[in-house]
Amino acid sequence: MKKYMVLFVLAGLAFTASAQSREGMLYMTKTLSADDIKQVEANTSGGGIKVSGVNASEARIEVYVSENNGRLSNLSKEEIQKRLEEDYEFSVTSSDHKLIAIAKTKRGFHDWKRSLNVSFDIYVPSQSSTHLNTSGGGIILENLSGTEDFNTSGGGLMVKKVSGQITGRTSGGGIHVEDSKDNIDLSTSGGGIEAERCSGNIKLNTSGGGLELNDLDGTISAVTSGGGINGGKIKGELSTHTSGGSIDLEDISASIDASTSGGNIDVAINQPGKFVKLRNSGGRINLRIPKNTGFNLNINADKINTESLGNFNGTFKEDEIYGSLNGGGIPVTVDAGGGRINLSFR
Repeated sequence: MKKYMVLFVLAGLAFTASAQSREGMLYMTKTLSADDIKQVEANTSGGGIKVSGVNASEARIEVYVSENNGRLSNLSKEEIQKRLEEDYEFSVTSSDHKLIAIAKTKRGFHDWKRSLNVSFDIYVPSQSSTHLNTSGGGIILENLSGTEDFNTSGGGLMVKKVSGQITGRTSGGGIHVEDSKDNIDLSTSGGGIEAERCSGNIKLNTSGGGLELNDLDGTISAVTSGGGINGGKIKGELSTHTSGGSIDLEDISASIDASTSGGNIDVAINQPGKFVKLRNSGGRINLRIPKNTGFNLNINADKINTESLGNFNGTFKEDEIYGSLNGGGIPVTVDAGGGRINLSFR
């Protein structure tokens, strides 16, 4: 687990540095302090987008421009303006409490040597909603409260101190979310997901990387088809599944439903919720549960190793445990297929 976490952190740092860098020229700054912005719509085909919540007096948008593929721009401001006018639909406008920033190539434009990366750094009042889209960079949201809808096909997502309805998609990078709450729905088809210190209804999905889940509270669904699942300090209800890695979860005070088709499962429960469900197709399962709690056990494996079960009533075999422990109570269903189960108590 430690090795995985180190690799994940390094990847996250690389994403952060990439997402926050602004190469090229600060092309323009537009002050928004008098506009009372409540909505942001931004669309760019060649750069990143960052939206930060600030005091109304600090509201503004900064536009950064670099040449294609992120090369440091040697272009003059006049040349950038000429290319934007000839090859792009470019505008930054505000009216009716809404900011609209657009930088898209015109229909029929195919000269990649003349193409530009146009990035937006947007600073608006914290209670602002966003609709963001880019095909060429990452998206960062921080210190916002509203309805946030954002999508990129060419970079990662970073969400920090955001509340409300949060919906983000990327097909080309990792996701990091922290200190956020309410309704969180984030997915990627090209990287891992790291979530920490978040609460509410949380939905995380990746088809191309691992999951790192720490200090979460709420109704949590976390699914990957291409990596392992690690984390701890989770409360509420957790449903997590992978078809390509192991699961390692500690300090769980939640109902849990976890499964893998391609690895081992290690789960340590401090305070069980309404149920415990663990499944794999042939690996090892290590489960640790509180020893003075009532459980209804339904455990199946090729071989089960456990301590002596005091106050147990039911069937106790090498490959099956079925019955009530400490008078019964919380259902514990564990199936290791053709693998082994180690059941211990704390």
